[in-house]
Amino acid sequence: MERRDVLRLGAVAGVAGTLTLEPLRFAEAEERHGDGGGGRTRTRTVKGQLPTGAPDFVYLPVEVPRGVREIAVSYTYDKPEVPDGTLGNACDIGVFDQRGVALGGRGFRGWSGGFRTEFAISAEKATPGYLAGPVEAGTWQVVLGPYTVAPQGMRYEVTVTLSYGEEGETPRPSYPPQRVRGKGRGWYRGDCHLHTVHSDGARTPAEVAAAAREAGLDFLATTEHNTSSGHGAWEGLWGDDLLVLTGEEITTRNGHCLALGIRPGTFVDWRYRARDDAFPRFARRIRRAGGLVVPAHPNCPFVGCQWKFGYAEADAVEVWNGPWTPDDELALAAWDNMLTDPTYNREGWLPAMGNSDAHKEGQDVGLPHTVVYAEELSREALLRSIAAGRSYLAESSTVSLDLEVTGPRGQHAGIGQRLDAPADAPLHVSLRVGGAPGCTARLMTDQGETHREVLPEKGSGTVRWTTTASLAHYVRAEVRHPSDGGPLPGAMAALTNPVWLRARH
Repeated sequence: MERRDVLRLGAVAGVAGTLTLEPLRFAEAEERHGDGGGGRTRTRTVKGQLPTGAPDFVYLPVEVPRGVREIAVSYTYDKPEVPDGTLGNACDIGVFDQRGVALGGRGFRGWSGGFRTEFAISAEKATPGYLAGPVEAGTWQVVLGPYTVAPQGMRYEVTVTLSYGEEGETPRPSYPPQRVRGKGRGWYRGDCHLHTVHSDGARTPAEVAAAAREAGLDFLATTEHNTSSGHGAWEGLWGDDLLVLTGEEITTRNGHCLALGIRPGTFVDWRYRARDDAFPRFARRIRRAGGLVVPAHPNCPFVGCQWKFGYAEADAVEVWNGPWTPDDELALAAWDNMLTDPTYNREGWLPAMGNSDAHKEGQDVGLPHTVVYAEELSREALLRSIAAGRSYLAESSTVSLDLEVTGPRGQHAGIGQRLDAPADAPLHVSLRVGGAPGCTARLMTDQGETHREVLPEKGSGTVRWTTTASLAHYVRAEVRHPSDGGPLPGAMAALTNPVWLRARH
């Protein structure tokens, strides 16, 4: 069945700049098979073409009759050759059910981006990335996301198959516990940006959990692109040695953001750009769900990955994503500048995080990760400490840091804390480093690098330096590998959030 390439342009339930295709109807199938058509299927196919400059989302309404047990969707699109430097075709896919496509996601049933060419949903099960549940009668919406369109346009084909029969039983999701018993105050290592087969990752949750344990981590966060389907996929994988947090990577056309530590089962919509002024609404939703707003890889050079929403709604920022690269150097510099920006120089200053964003073998879970000082190994305690900046970033569990500033009367403050002292009183900075052979330690203040010291050959030692609160608004530490001789410093091995210094006059 071929469809005319006639599209309706407009806003779909609060989602600006969308296209809606003519509805796909299965009335004939309902009349022929009704509710008793067990084991029978009906298929319809839509073909069309999208021009360059097509809106972000194209909706194909599917009229689902009564008696449907499963809905299955497959799609293809052409990939013509394009000149060097020109973007080719890339198209995502997902689906909303009869509850609608209003911004907020009440009808959300799954998203696989461009990672899969087909998916299926029934009451009993669903393709990873999608949510199992009854296939209720009504208008479902298959969503195409033409991420980039070649100058020749994009020819697409969508096939929808409805299978009739008795509805099965939807399994009750098994979500991870919120805390590990018996784990009190201490430093805990965690990777809070990870992908599995529930979005565009190649690893299963079991493989990611095994890799996290091998990397010496105490906790991890599942953060699939634009879906909550992975929240219930970790049964039997957590334990006394590993806490699993639930989250989502909100993947918009203007950058990505981690909804970190949201309550299991929470979904956060992604169908907006910075110009739509919708992000503050969804940042509030993240916080209402108990999570943190963490812009991810904000200076990533790929299309749609650079963060354009600003940081007024952020609770932390991912300045280190995977192996250290020039875009991490940019993110670090931008974050350091924000530390002295009056907008962020308040109780809610923006702490730094580091995560692996690992998708497959060859991308190491835990490279890097965030080491958090928390009252206990629990979701609430970890998120509270991350938001307070009580953390440092490390490339592996073999690296450890301890940064402390001591005042003239023995008062002291550690990472993420504040020390009040007379403006010109000597403040003694101590940085203890472990597991960083061949590296150099740098102490950074609001003036830039103020002290540098090559670590002993074994990679462990203590760096000492003295300053005053009148000279330094904060002190933070970096431990770097040797430079390769280029214009940039050596790759990062570890870095801390700042210790804040306040002059008392």
